[in-house]
Amino acid sequence: MADFKTHLSAAAMTGAGLSGAGWYLGAWTLSEALALTGLVALGGILPDIDADRSHAVGLIFTMLAVIAMVAAVIALTPHMTLASLASTGIGVYTGVRYIASGLFRRLTVHRGVWHSLLAALASGFSISALGYHFFGSAAEQAWLQGAALCLGVVIHLLLDECYSVDMVGQRVKRSFGTALKLFDYQSPFSAMAMGVVIVCLLPWLPPWNGLFTLVDLLQELWQYRWR
Repeated sequence: MADFKTHLSAAAMTGAGLSGAGWYLGAWTLSEALALTGLVALGGILPDIDADRSHAVGLIFTMLAVIAMVAAVIALTPHMTLASLASTGIGVYTGVRYIASGLFRRLTVHRGVWHSLLAALASGFSISALGYHFFGSAAEQAWLQGAALCLGVVIHLLLDECYSVDMVGQRVKRSFGTALKLFDYQSPFSAMAMGVVIVCLLPWLPPWNGLFTLVDLLQELWQYRWR
């Protein structure tokens, strides 16, 4: 399988190329392009969150802890004092970074449900919901952010499958087919749990007309590219 640096660099370069093209064509601002690049890069290492000794685990849970802390502070600011907000933020960060991380490692196996298209969809939906409700992104931008993360995850899965084919030795490794799959066929329960997460996210997603507007925009950019 591809290593951490390969996943990160491939996703980051793809994200930079696509978001940079969109910025050049005026589809979004430079700051938005940088954010999209970061989300694609994050998606490029996200599936390895289930690998206990992967470099991705600590980095991802640190980022998730920061996001959770910021979201909690934003949501609770009207209802709490500054001292209470500070203690709550620290508590949320610690809970996600260390407690949730440890529990997650016990409950997951490498190349399980997180190496699947179902996980890519759940991750993309989560980012879209967070961007829209907690970070003030417009519906189109929130959908674009979720799509960027989803793209990074798919890039990771594709790379893992490519590295499962040994062109020199002319053989297919045993890991072939364990990355780019719809869901974890070996664990239907985990696939069902991921499906429940997706269903629970549906009411929190940005308005669907924002997604349709985004699709129309991307089609226009594609047509412009080939004029």
